[in-house]
Amino acid sequence: MTTDYPRDLRGYGSAPPHPRWLNGARIAVSFVLNYEEGGERTILDGDPCSENYLVPEISQVPALAGERAFSVESLYEYGSRSGLWRILRLFNERCMSFTCWAVGSALARNPQAATAMVEGGHEVASHSWRWFDYSAMSEDEERQHIRMTVDTIKRLTGQGPRGWYTGRFSVNTRRLVMEEAPEVLYDSDSYNDDLPYWIKVGGRPRLIIPYALDTNDFKFSLSPGWTSGEDFTSYLKAAFDHLYREGALAPKMLSVGLHCRLTGRPARAEALSHFLDYVAAQKDVWVCRREEIARHWMKHFPANG
Repeated sequence: MTTDYPRDLRGYGSAPPHPRWLNGARIAVSFVLNYEEGGERTILDGDPCSENYLVPEISQVPALAGERAFSVESLYEYGSRSGLWRILRLFNERCMSFTCWAVGSALARNPQAATAMVEGGHEVASHSWRWFDYSAMSEDEERQHIRMTVDTIKRLTGQGPRGWYTGRFSVNTRRLVMEEAPEVLYDSDSYNDDLPYWIKVGGRPRLIIPYALDTNDFKFSLSPGWTSGEDFTSYLKAAFDHLYREGALAPKMLSVGLHCRLTGRPARAEALSHFLDYVAAQKDVWVCRREEIARHWMKHFPANG
């Protein structure tokens, strides 16, 4: 068994730090909206095949080389044309905020989306330049994608991204983001904890704010996965309730992942509205952007603290 093992299997163990959330909250709830529509694979952008992933209405769509997938394209388009605006309305009506994982090329094709999110008080963070797998991309090309993403978000929102989530990242991603985007405060390419933590990247500290895939609407596209809005709401409530009880002594954070083309559909949006109302009815809850979590953690638990 190797002694040079790069993974941390221990974490905080049985004694996690008390996060001292804002106003003594028992739980920090981070809603994340993935804005990907227009950044997915397509031969229109020179990809060898079109996208066939995360499209629940039609399963097992073949990705045929050199051919457009018109049905898939239209399902993605629903997210930017309709779903986004429905989700924005639900959050804005309740004065709740979310963090957006924005694919740079997708946002560039719909600047109105960026404007609306900024006007609603939401955080626009990075989901890299394209919504596809970066694991095999060359370092030079990925570096260029990072630069384009930062420039686009800065141009459309007035500031560069403060958070980064690639999803399918490469061995170089974290280092390249730190080199090319020093304004980025945190990285969310991790699913391994319920609290933020620090790591070292190239000898420098990097704050990790873990994301989650179980409390995530992408399971509407999986089998087995969510089959109804009630499934999704019930699961979210169960996660919230358990963490809320733990929060009496050891508060944690709950990440809820959403997609415009998934939760933006009416039935799923109705399920989301029920959960938003459920959260709003509880006491001692901090619904916050991930940038707020990052700044809170840096203040109370600095890298060298």
